[in-house]
Amino acid sequence: MGEEGEQLGIIDLSKAIAMALEKNLDLVEVAPEGVPPVCRILNYGKFRYAQRKKEKEASKKQRVVKVKEIKMRPKIDEHDYQTKLNMAWKFFGHGDKVKLTLMFRGRELSHKDLGRQLMDRAVSDLSEVADIEAPPKDEGMQIVALFNPKPQAQKAAPKETPAKEDKTLEKEEKKQKAAPKEKPAMEDKTLEKEEKNG
Repeated sequence: MGEEGEQLGIIDLSKAIAMALEKNLDLVEVAPEGVPPVCRILNYGKFRYAQRKKEKEASKKQRVVKVKEIKMRPKIDEHDYQTKLNMAWKFFGHGDKVKLTLMFRGRELSHKDLGRQLMDRAVSDLSEVADIEAPPKDEGMQIVALFNPKPQAQKAAPKETPAKEDKTLEKEEKKQKAAPKEKPAMEDKTLEKEEKNG
């Protein structure tokens, strides 16, 4: 092939090299598996530059999927559990995978059934936004599950949980009870004074 991609036909190797040198270019083998092999007369430096540029653009468009790990304990409090779930939702929103690890320590190992229940609850809570890549698996002193985000999970926001809503309502009620009572306006005080004096 020539400079502009035109077909030159089947040419002897020595003649092809002479043609490339005559134009002050390189003879590059483009398709070595072809019969006969396909070569092209071109500037090899420009050819390599264009290839690198294409590779860079392709790598920019790629999204590297990260695996984020969330660790929990079997005695986790409800608020902490909800916080961990919200973190998982956020990770799914970014398109990352989540590895959920439930760690046991000491005597907790004798109550793995409680840990299994907590892991099953987490799996059901995350089922809306994630698919299970690896189901919960017992690995000695921990239970591990791996989740993939669902395509619509990247747009979804974390849902409000009933426990969280109850706590916010309780806080608002406490604020209303603790709010100071309104003082009478200044006009009322001046009227009272006039009545007493008058």
